Amino acid sequence: MCGDLVQDYVEKLKHMVKDGVFYMYEALHGPPKKILVEGANAALLDIDFGTYPFVTSSNCTVGGVCTGLGMPPQNVGEVYGVVKAYTTRVGIGAFPSEQFNDVGELLQTRGKEVGVTTGRKRRCGWLDLVLIKYAHMINGFTALALTKLDILDVLPEIKVGVSYSVDGENIPHFPANQEVLQSVDVQYATLPGWNSDTSAVRTFDELPENAQKYVLYIEEHLGVPVKWIGVGKSRESMIQIF
Repeated sequence: MCGDLVQDYVEKLKHMVKDGVFYMYEALHGPPKKILVEGANAALLDIDFGTYPFVTSSNCTVGGVCTGLGMPPQNVGEVYGVVKAYTTRVGIGAFPSEQFNDVGELLQTRGKEVGVTTGRKRRCGWLDLVLIKYAHMINGFTALALTKLDILDVLPEIKVGVSYSVDGENIPHFPANQEVLQSVDVQYATLPGWNSDTSAVRTFDELPENAQKYVLYIEEHLGVPVKWIGVGKSRESMIQIF
C-alpha cells in the first residue's frame, strides 16, 4: 500500500522534474522572466568568506547564484542585502559588537531572537557597520532592506559600530584572521533614540526624526541606499522607499 502511494506521487511529480541548468538558461534567454534568488544564510557564514571555521558548508554570498544555479555572472542584476537594525549571531564564533548586558537581553527578547533550526537564543549586539561593509565588498549590494527597526523603539540612545582597532591601532578592514577578529575593539558612534512606536508607520516621512537619521547614517556610512525598512512582522509593515 505504501509503495503504491509513493509511486502515485512519483507519477504526479515527475513531469515537473527538469534539468536545472537548461531550465535557467531558457528562463534567461526565452520570453523575459524575472528570477529571484535568495541566499539561505548570512554572508559571514559563507564557507569561503565567512568567519571560518564557524560557517556553513556552502556559498551563501552572491557567488552562490553562479555555483548553485549555473547562471552566468553577467546575468546577475540587482543585489539586495537584508540587514537587521542590530546584529545577531547563533552559536560560537567572534562577535565584536555583542552586548553582554541589558541591551543584549532587550534585543534578544523584543526581537524574539531564537535560531530557527536549533532553537538556541541568538546572541545580540549593536549594528556592526564594519561587518556589513565587508559583506558589501563581497556581494556588491545595490540596495539594502533594513529590518526590525521597531525593536530599537524603546532605546534612549543607539550605538553603531563604525571601526575596529587592535592594541589601540585602527585596522582599515574586517580582519580575515579569526584570532585578530577575536581581539578587536569596536569604536562606536552614538545616535539618539526616538522613544516612540514605529510599528504603525508606513512611509519614511512618518518615521520619527531620529529614526530617519539612523537610517540615513547607515546609508551614508556604507554608500548603499536603504530601499526597504521593516517595522513589524506583517507584509504591510515593510516601508518601501522610492
